[in-house]
Amino acid sequence: MINYKVVIYILSTLLIGEAIFMLLCAPISVLYGDPDAPAFILSAGVTFFIGGLAYLLTRETNRNMGKREGYIITSVAWVVFSLFGSLPFFVSRAIPSYTDAFFETMSGFTTTGASILNNIEALSHGLLFWRSLTQWLGGMGIIVMSLAILPILGIGGMQLFVAEVPGPMPDKLHPRIKETAKRLWGIYIIFTIAEVLLLVLGKMPLFDAICHSFATMATGGYSTKQASVAFYASPYLQYVITLFMFVAGINFTLSYFALHRKFGAVFRNEEFKWYTGITLGFTLVIFVGLLLTESIGVEKAFRDAIFQVVSITTTTGFATVDYLNWFPLLGVLIFLLMFCWGFGRFYRWRVKVVRIMVMIKNSWLELKRIIHPNAIIPLRLNSIAVSPQIISNVMAFISVYFLVVFISVVIVSAMGYDLETSFGAVAATLGNIGPGIGQVGPAHNFAHFPAFGKWFLSFLMLIGRLELFTVLVITDSCLLEKIVLAWAIGQATGQITVSFSGSIIKREAVLADQITLGFMDFNCLCLLPARSLSHQHLPRFCATFHGKC
Repeated sequence: MINYKVVIYILSTLLIGEAIFMLLCAPISVLYGDPDAPAFILSAGVTFFIGGLAYLLTRETNRNMGKREGYIITSVAWVVFSLFGSLPFFVSRAIPSYTDAFFETMSGFTTTGASILNNIEALSHGLLFWRSLTQWLGGMGIIVMSLAILPILGIGGMQLFVAEVPGPMPDKLHPRIKETAKRLWGIYIIFTIAEVLLLVLGKMPLFDAICHSFATMATGGYSTKQASVAFYASPYLQYVITLFMFVAGINFTLSYFALHRKFGAVFRNEEFKWYTGITLGFTLVIFVGLLLTESIGVEKAFRDAIFQVVSITTTTGFATVDYLNWFPLLGVLIFLLMFCWGFGRFYRWRVKVVRIMVMIKNSWLELKRIIHPNAIIPLRLNSIAVSPQIISNVMAFISVYFLVVFISVVIVSAMGYDLETSFGAVAATLGNIGPGIGQVGPAHNFAHFPAFGKWFLSFLMLIGRLELFTVLVITDSCLLEKIVLAWAIGQATGQITVSFSGSIIKREAVLADQITLGFMDFNCLCLLPARSLSHQHLPRFCATFHGKC
């Protein structure tokens, strides 16, 4: 039976935290002489009251939390945060429609970057800061943020971590989870501060630099200007933002190794090679295309090409040009990137090309098997053979993704939109990218959608942020166990494979001090001491994973 009280208890603590962040925006409005400070105080008061009341009513509850509760909290937290996070926009009447306010806030917390605003500069500094802050908080993950504080409340946080990072982790790793959350936020903050400093050096105002750094590291794309990054017309600023977008798009496992000077692990990683190769490949093609079709210089063509490619591949959505005005073939390439990265993304950190790698490699191997029907040709990632079960489930996910896209396009088309706009809106929201094509391109927004369309696209942002199956887990917790089989490929410097096919965990290699278990489609990872995976512990890991399925 689901323990709803512990669900409400944890959500209440998150609401209290959200109220505090809201309240921090009030002094910014006062500092700049804006009239919206009362709106922040009232919104924070309402949020704190609801959260505090729920906390008082459930603080004496049994705090044991199972997997189902973890899944529910993981999914519902984003909705609850958006419902209350939209209050400053609505109460201040900066966005008079609550539907529009919710859309803008959900787009922020899910780091989508789709907007309904026709004049962003009309917002007060406090609202602009809150708008960017929603992306920064959502970029790391509301649940990850809570992991560092749950032990204070008497909850270890294991089930929440399992909900976002499914896998075999014994109870004794609770302190490790808290430490991992702190490392995640520490690195996130370091990169954010570094970008702020570099943007200020390029003469971007400090306020704008902070807001753009929030949006960049979250790969969200909210700008303080209607023209986005193009407003500044500064090559230096565009290159700085391009660099940090690329960094934010790297799998956190690799970022962690890079910060610990294990560069060999980064450059040997097959995922990083694909990510870099695809980015550079599309940049080169579009660069040459711009030189041949546009009357611009070499440096401008290269800058426009690499900025837009990195912006799309990392799902950030910043814009320096309207790519819909390019030669049609170049626009098609941008849409191809946008569509493919919808099912190739990984939240935390950002892009994970493993699905694309599996799909392409499997298709190539199928052609080889036709020519050599008796040959046994395994699919390998990082020199590790991938089991047929994993391949099958990855392909199943891609099939489900395309099915969701098809149904969503039909629904949007039924609202009276042309096929181009329908595809663009679905790809932009389900892929958490922001700008799309057609009437939702980089020079347009989503203000013209009817109320139902905005709620529907908000739902697509949510399932895009949480991954399709994570939402389904609310109705069947055991389903997650089966789904994780598709993506439980452990990755580390020493090429360790953690295979959950059947009931065997296979160790290919062990690092001297730690092993990283990374999962392709969930938000974080767990750093485990290598000694935790000694042979006598392997059966326990298997039992933990397979016990209820």
